[in-house]
Amino acid sequence: MPGIDDVARLAGVSTATVSRALSGNGSVSDRTRTRVAEVAASLGYVVSSDASSLASGRTRNIGIVVPHLNRWFFTSVIEGAERALLRRGYDLTLYNLSGDDGERRRVFDHHLLRNRVDAVIAVALALDEDEVGRLLSLGKPIAGVGGPLPGASAITIDDVAVGRLATDHLIALGHRRIAYIGGSEEWDLEFHTPTKRRIGFEAALLDAGHAPDLDRNRGADFTIPGGHGAAMELLADPADRPTAIFAASDEMAIGCILAARELGLSVPGDLSVIGVDDHPLAEFFGLTTVSQHPELQGEEAVELLLRSVERGRRRPGSRATTAAAVAAATAATAEAAGTAPRPPAADGEKPVTVPVAVDLVVRSSTAPPDPAHPALSAGSPNER
Repeated sequence: MPGIDDVARLAGVSTATVSRALSGNGSVSDRTRTRVAEVAASLGYVVSSDASSLASGRTRNIGIVVPHLNRWFFTSVIEGAERALLRRGYDLTLYNLSGDDGERRRVFDHHLLRNRVDAVIAVALALDEDEVGRLLSLGKPIAGVGGPLPGASAITIDDVAVGRLATDHLIALGHRRIAYIGGSEEWDLEFHTPTKRRIGFEAALLDAGHAPDLDRNRGADFTIPGGHGAAMELLADPADRPTAIFAASDEMAIGCILAARELGLSVPGDLSVIGVDDHPLAEFFGLTTVSQHPELQGEEAVELLLRSVERGRRRPGSRATTAAAVAAATAATAEAAGTAPRPPAADGEKPVTVPVAVDLVVRSSTAPPDPAHPALSAGSPNER
């Protein structure tokens, strides 16, 4: 089996240079790094992760924390993050918080603090200052996906703008009787995504001169059954049913389409439906949607996070030791003053929230309202 001496001899450099080039630590020119990598690949030489960790103090392992694993959005973010990590030579450790509240405490109080991860990505989790501060105090940078975090950078979309974009599309088609199906209270706990999309929905209606009808709002699980149940309620009375539904997720929107079919209604002839996500099933159902590119969000979160990791790696000394000492002193001062310490900024940098653009994807589930719609023929022109 080839060793580091073989790589050094064929590349014409020292073993120390090989170590620096393959580990990413220390000062090595791009030309030398490329030559060493090519020689190592031709020999089939792979750096021992244990040896590299001992030498660098880094594990090249990133922890990703998610609230659920059985939801398309979260798995898509993980897929994007994993691709980006593999490209950069990092491994991934996944933590699923779908259990009780004790699960979250165990992960943040034990696993992330004590296990061998260089940094953490939190997906759709509104971490508090204490959770963020403890990670940063140990030199573990953190990035969020889904909303801003105290003292840490994050990747997110503008959910109010998402609500506006979807509703503006329906209004442009001529719809006025538009219902909104958002998340139930259980789904609105972290970054209030369903509420923000509803705010955008109502703002778009008001800007167009139409007062939102709160009786046409429904809360539901972010699932196909959740959307189906809410739509069955909204569509039960032919004289009062909406001409269009904006659902806060594609899975809920698909549930709406299935409910309409069950009631003998055509989409988009009798009912237009729009969702959010661009779920793989959206194209199959011809669903118009707002794509939020979750895989791209995962990739961008990795790039954002690794900039902090690499900056910390290039700095002399042990940032973890220094940060831990500063954090301990801060905590002691705060305890004496009776106040809680605030999270320190990672590597002295200012946290940023990076927006990811969304796109309207128009398919066959939306069209102008039918003038023969029972509610339109019975209602006032202002409701058309």
